[in-house]
Amino acid sequence: MSNLAISAPVFLWALTIHEFAHAWVAHKCGDDTALYEGRVSLNPLVHLDPIGTLCMLFVGFGWAKPVPVNPYNFRNYRRDDILVSLAGVTANLLNAILFAILFGLLMRWFEFGYLHQMAAFGVLGNLGLMFFNLIPIPPLDGSHVLYQMLPTEMKPGYRQVAQYGQFILIALIFTGITRVLIWTPTMYVARVLFGVALLGV
Repeated sequence: MSNLAISAPVFLWALTIHEFAHAWVAHKCGDDTALYEGRVSLNPLVHLDPIGTLCMLFVGFGWAKPVPVNPYNFRNYRRDDILVSLAGVTANLLNAILFAILFGLLMRWFEFGYLHQMAAFGVLGNLGLMFFNLIPIPPLDGSHVLYQMLPTEMKPGYRQVAQYGQFILIALIFTGITRVLIWTPTMYVARVLFGVALLGV
């Protein structure tokens, strides 16, 4: 079984649950922009980005369409911006935990095979996506959280730097820094989850 057949369905689900969580929490916080565009859905097709999907298939890493959010509709701007921003990574963490549980159950009941590999990648893929989005550089989710946590006097300076967020992120990716930022914590948390899931096996 090819690596793509194992990773693509799982990573597609990770992206879907991530974007669904953003849309659902935004709706709960008073912003129905994503709801009206059909993004409060677990249907992967409504979240797919054409270029991101091709990259996922041929490069091994991709992205979904960003969920449209109008923060002016939030009931509490600062609190709700943080909640919506953290919704996607929280969904990925919960998803990673569920995949770890599934991996442990499969190890108890069946010989190692295709489903075990998918479950293992489900842990790694969701954690990787979570830590990637926690990087505090626009347009990633972590940037919203950092901005809202900054003292008022520091926010204008951050907005100035944020204009170049995409270029900074691209530079970090090409220099390999993001690999360290993502995979170091991913492997640490994954070892904990696998260790707990395999207790008694």
